[in-house]
Amino acid sequence: MAFEPPQRLVRALGETPDGDGSTADWLERLPRLAEAALDRRAVRAQRVQAPGGRSSLVVLVQYEDGTPAVLKLAPPQARPDRELAALAHWGGFGAVRVLDTRHHGEDGALLLERLQPEVSLRSLPEAKALLEACGTLRRLWVKPPDGHPFETVAERTSRQAGALRAAAEEGGAGAGAESAALVEAALAAREELTAAPAEEQLLLHGNFRQGKVLAGDRAPWLAVGPEPVVGERAYDLARLVRDRPEDQVASSAGAAGARRRVNKLADSLEVDRDRLRGWTLFRAVESGTRALAAGRRRDAELLLEFATWL
Repeated sequence: MAFEPPQRLVRALGETPDGDGSTADWLERLPRLAEAALDRRAVRAQRVQAPGGRSSLVVLVQYEDGTPAVLKLAPPQARPDRELAALAHWGGFGAVRVLDTRHHGEDGALLLERLQPEVSLRSLPEAKALLEACGTLRRLWVKPPDGHPFETVAERTSRQAGALRAAAEEGGAGAGAESAALVEAALAAREELTAAPAEEQLLLHGNFRQGKVLAGDRAPWLAVGPEPVVGERAYDLARLVRDRPEDQVASSAGAAGARRRVNKLADSLEVDRDRLRGWTLFRAVESGTRALAAGRRRDAELLLEFATWL
């Protein structure tokens, strides 16, 4: 079959800085990479998942005996080796299970158990979705393996803070005057949080939100697509706080509703409220500024408006 990458993937990777052309080269080679990955693992393709993700090609596949699975291919810059390490460490507890690791070193592809890609926590009413999300996070937050390959929260956010500061200094191409105060507040929050870091150093999902938790057969809900990082729980929970920003911005609760959400989630998972608010602010502004620079103005406006409520 033809492995044409979904346009969503092509657009998203096009927004990522690619000074050496490696991402464009990977996209060009992707059909051949997918065919080779299937052959190595003795599975056959059924269809490409569309619209799919923003960082990888997902192919629904079958073993010869009809057992369903998923083949996931991501560019080397996405560090699929770290995703594999995190999933292997979780061992299917709270997250999708890895089915085959024998060939990963050859092509970076992941062969995973098949979940229900069309059914995520976003299909549930908001209160139920947050309850299930919190239960999933409790299972994922574990001690990382010895000698792990993961970034720390301080390392990841240091790089992001540098890009955020540069975008603010450049003006229109990044944060711009309209959000300069937000950028400064986000950078100050990150500086304070990393200057007095929490003692806990746990393996975190790194990009946890309702859309990253899918329905399964082995367990009702399992996390997918980690961008693993090691650090405090408040950092991981911060991405969930701002989930469904379009609904939150459209509601009449405004700032009071955003603060209630922070407090409710913090209390549910015994996370410090102030640290959760700080990380939520930093992550919302950082994501909003990147969206603005990439021309996704609607996304940027939602994120930055939400950030003003914190």
